[in-house]
Amino acid sequence: MIPGPFNYHRPATVAEAAKLLSSLGDEARLLAGGHSLIPMMKLRLATPEHLVDLQGIDTLRGVRREGDRIVIGAMTTQHALLASSDIAQSIPILHETALQIADPQVRYRGTVGGNVANGDPGNDLPALMMALGATYRLEGPARARNVAAAEFYQGAYFTALEPGEILTSVSIPVPAAGHGHAYEKLKRKIGDYATAAAAVVLTLANGKVATCSIGLTNLSETPLLAGDAARAVIGTELDEATLKKAAAAARAIMSPAADARGPVEYRKHVGGVMVMRALQRAASRAS
Repeated sequence: MIPGPFNYHRPATVAEAAKLLSSLGDEARLLAGGHSLIPMMKLRLATPEHLVDLQGIDTLRGVRREGDRIVIGAMTTQHALLASSDIAQSIPILHETALQIADPQVRYRGTVGGNVANGDPGNDLPALMMALGATYRLEGPARARNVAAAEFYQGAYFTALEPGEILTSVSIPVPAAGHGHAYEKLKRKIGDYATAAAAVVLTLANGKVATCSIGLTNLSETPLLAGDAARAVIGTELDEATLKKAAAAARAIMSPAADARGPVEYRKHVGGVMVMRALQRAASRAS
């Protein structure tokens, strides 16, 4: 189908984009990579009167190191993440996860900001950003503020973004040297959303888990941070009993919908399996 009529805007700065959003109100939508919005417009499920295209704002692109953090511009594509030496060396789980987003054609266009700001529980990056302790920079016409990824998601497609605000960058603390990581994703086919997925970042000390964080994808109406599951493995050698305990703790917070990917109990079951696999693979990589 063909989208309905709309007015097109291409601001050159974040301030200009925020001013447009603020003045145009609910009838305006931001356009980043467009993989979520454009299909909805073609189906007439979204009929914005105004599109504010961020492609003309060069300051929103790029990956840079700032002290002990990696900062990623919101319009940085997933392909650019894969090409970044800073990402590969400092946050390899982000490289691993980006490879599992859709397919190369999508990754050439899809943006980091669009993936994390959309509030789609099926997107791969939000749960990972929560597990990594990332912070989002939100800029509006009157102020700028930082919001932790763990506090950003409020419901399916509902986030902490306020009217007129734009997510402009993602800041991630560089994990400790020698950390282990893994993103385990079960999907029906290459390029599909996850039936269930788990991100794990951990460190070991004397063969036992010293720190751990676990994020869950597409197992609730928002990405999840499985705090109890992570705490269950601290101080252990990840024996079978501990892995099962962590999986059970993770399943306790899951509330997936029954859909074409499977019924609720199946999706919760494989969600626990993804947690166990990710823990094991992350530990095998830690040094």
